[in-house]
Amino acid sequence: MKTSATRIFDILDLSVKPQNKPDTFANKKQGEWVSLSSEQFCEQVDKVSLGLLKLGVEVGDRIAIVSEGRPEWNIIDFGIQQVGAISVPIYPTLTIDDFQYILHEAEVRFIFVGDAGLFRKLIDVVATAPTVEEMYTFDTVKSAKHWSAVTAMADESNRQKLEDRKAAITPDDLLSIIYTSGTTGNPKGVMISHNNMLSNVEEGRKLIAFGPEARALSFLPLNHVFERMVQYVYLRSGISIYYAENVATIADNLREVHPTVLSTVPRLLEKVYDKIIAKGYELPRISRNIFLWALDLGLKYDPNKDLGWWYNTQLKLARKLVFSKWQEALGGKLEMIVAGAAATPPRIARVFWAAGIPVCEGYGLSETSPVISFNRLFPKQEIRIGTVGIVIDGVEVKLADDGEILVKGPNVMKGYYLKPELTAEVISPDGWFHTGDVGQWVDGKFLKLTDRKKEIFKTSAGKYVAPQAVEAKLKESFFIEQSVIVGDGQKYAAALIVPSFDAIKEFCRVESIAYTTDAEIIKNEKVLSKFRTEVEEVNKELAPYERVKKYHLLPGELSVANGELTPTLKPKRRIIQEKYKTEIEELFE
Repeated sequence: MKTSATRIFDILDLSVKPQNKPDTFANKKQGEWVSLSSEQFCEQVDKVSLGLLKLGVEVGDRIAIVSEGRPEWNIIDFGIQQVGAISVPIYPTLTIDDFQYILHEAEVRFIFVGDAGLFRKLIDVVATAPTVEEMYTFDTVKSAKHWSAVTAMADESNRQKLEDRKAAITPDDLLSIIYTSGTTGNPKGVMISHNNMLSNVEEGRKLIAFGPEARALSFLPLNHVFERMVQYVYLRSGISIYYAENVATIADNLREVHPTVLSTVPRLLEKVYDKIIAKGYELPRISRNIFLWALDLGLKYDPNKDLGWWYNTQLKLARKLVFSKWQEALGGKLEMIVAGAAATPPRIARVFWAAGIPVCEGYGLSETSPVISFNRLFPKQEIRIGTVGIVIDGVEVKLADDGEILVKGPNVMKGYYLKPELTAEVISPDGWFHTGDVGQWVDGKFLKLTDRKKEIFKTSAGKYVAPQAVEAKLKESFFIEQSVIVGDGQKYAAALIVPSFDAIKEFCRVESIAYTTDAEIIKNEKVLSKFRTEVEEVNKELAPYERVKKYHLLPGELSVANGELTPTLKPKRRIIQEKYKTEIEELFE
């Protein structure tokens, strides 16, 4: 009997089976929460493995999973692992061209997809992929093979063959090829070994240190390496995983599940925050003033400082009158929000902390399996808002002369699939991975991100502008939803700005302005004057060469569907600049 995990699927024997939980997983079916026990989960995993053996799956074969988060995703994932095959998780939101590229390059043999929409999206792509033998669906879909067809093939006479396969898998063997969404060019296949991922999981257990009584609500896609690794942590720790139905139902699901922990990307936190603020402004005058007083207190909060008796007394009252409602809205039992994939605006982190809901921000990449650093609640609280925390144990970080973050450790990928020349560009001969991110140290041990190395541009005056830092400042405005800074080779920095139309609607209500359409309202002189004021306030906090001299308001959000954002909601700058070429040129006339 193994006493420590050396492959990801060892988690089943070491943690999942001994916990013997009635709700290892749960999701909603026909309006009711349906649980999957530890025993049922492990039985289904074995059936998938035995079914794959019957299908002739060999060690090293690639099998794709294209689905939103749900228990079946994990069943297939572990089933693939146990036969020595390699999972290729693919974002459901990718373009047809990206799907074609990945299926061809990875030479995928089988595909498991979530629902009818994904089946229809991929059916023509699969028909042109020469190596794909079959596509299975998790939902029952007309004209599609259901994934139960695989488990139905499980042949117990192959049990010993399965055990032999499992025994032959080493920690250094490939677990997965994870295609990065990328802001430029074709996706790259990041080769992650069992040991790469497991090194992160074992460290993650110490940082998300909740026991088997805890529940997690999951709503990020499992194709996202961050959410996938965190779910391995949950399984290793015996934390039950409940899947939100979709982004629109998160608020309801939080109240139903009462989670202890959840992981998110800052963009979703921003949306929650903005909705709370918008509702606060709708309150009657006295209640609104109390809300704004509590909010102002929250914006001053610092988990590392005692701000004195008077502040603490006020905060205690604010938590009772205002912030307790925030806690109830998030389920009433939330003890940690794990944030990653992008920078969390400090104002949002401060207010959630003030409300008694710790936001712990971390940092990493697909290439680092993924976590490099993390702000900690466990084993003791070590937090610096505005940073991505302390480097995790077992991993080394150093800053290059130009500030680029370099990483070495067991979490660093084996390389890019079929691209040794690209691998050599990012991993030096002595094992240092070049992240492409620029950072600095705060208080000697907290890592702070300042920008992406390739995204920093130089104005014609020779000044370097880090666009992410300026964009983050702009988004601190309640009226600005998204922004993209431009100005490479120009005299000054300018911006494309997506307004928060909810904020504009509230502004129009207060100012007695008739709201027509989003496109029309951003031409209103009072609205334009408000934006001038907001941008001027941001500019006061920026260096002269960083200040936004001109900007253009866009009538709609940048989105993944339109190809303007990656699935992790990072801007695809080249595509955005091509799409809005005319508007950008006008900013520099």
